[in-house]
Amino acid sequence: MTEEVRDKPKIMRGFAVIDPERRKEIARMGGKAVPAEKRTFARDREKARLAGMNGGSNVPAEKRAFSTNKELASEAGRKGGSARNTMK
Repeated sequence: MTEEVRDKPKIMRGFAVIDPERRKEIARMGGKAVPAEKRTFARDREKARLAGMNGGSNVPAEKRAFSTNKELASEAGRKGGSARNTMK
């Protein structure tokens, strides 16, 4: 790479230029687009479990948040354990 290419400022496009509140509004609409009973993971918990297991498989271990921050992993585990009781 030449110096010119590396020093070139990034041009913000798409969601990066949208107001944060508008981004949240759009994200909420996406979550409501499909009724809960038609969501694949809501109907097939095994499929959801497998997707979660494979989710970070393309990320090297040293770049995974939980493998570098044990406190974060522990906190997530506690939250997940308490949230699990609320799922149907």
